[in-house]
Amino acid sequence: MNTLSEKIANFVQRYYVEPVINDSGYNPVNTVTWAIVLGIFIFLIHRAFRRYGIGFSKRFILATAPYIIAGSSLRVVEDAALIAPPISYLLITPLIYLLVAAVAVIALFISIRLTGGYRLYSAIGISWSLLNLFVLIRGGVQNAWVPLAVIALGSSITGCVLLLSRILPHRLSINRCALPVILSHMLDASSTYIGVDWLGYEEKHVVPTLLIHMLGSAAVLYPVKLIVLLPLLSILNESLRDDRDMWGILVLTLLVLGLAPATRNTLRMTLGI
Repeated sequence: MNTLSEKIANFVQRYYVEPVINDSGYNPVNTVTWAIVLGIFIFLIHRAFRRYGIGFSKRFILATAPYIIAGSSLRVVEDAALIAPPISYLLITPLIYLLVAAVAVIALFISIRLTGGYRLYSAIGISWSLLNLFVLIRGGVQNAWVPLAVIALGSSITGCVLLLSRILPHRLSINRCALPVILSHMLDASSTYIGVDWLGYEEKHVVPTLLIHMLGSAAVLYPVKLIVLLPLLSILNESLRDDRDMWGILVLTLLVLGLAPATRNTLRMTLGI
């Protein structure tokens, strides 16, 4: 019989280690675990930023956006097998999120210390993104139409949502911070739809995979994301009126959860990886 320690080791190996080493995607166990870790991380970041007087303003969120692109493009560098194990393991979820977050936090404090603002912080993120994209594009582009299709679909759906929010009797709560979040998730849904329905890619996340298999098309992600996002953004906006920093960090988190996979999916399809 296996001892308790062996059972625990096998459990960790099966649900946490092997998905990273084999890049086999998500399972129900690690999905719940990473969600809990994300919640703890958000709480700790909120406490740390409040302590050092860093606010989650629109300027900060805009300056952080390049790091989302940098992290996603770095993930594609691993997809393209341009970096060998074991270093490549650092570029697989969730380790890559920790890596990018660490670089971003270090760059942020350096920027604030040297310039008193976010310009250097943003410049580092933009430079990192451009470097990753240069490395990837050198290998050749297979489907140049993909970025245009993803942006066109995602923007069109977002525009329709915004239009409906203006004409419906009970207006949807879509402010300037919520709109980029909706756009990022519509881009994510568009990249998944094009990848799964048009190009034969497979979804790796647990819940989207179940929904796609049930209904036979990744187009189901459009209404599902909107059904979740719109009420959530409205609730957060109302409940966090007195804590705009927490509102800002949750908006940034939702932006990352949409834009990061959208960028990775689009780059992979564009490069034919």
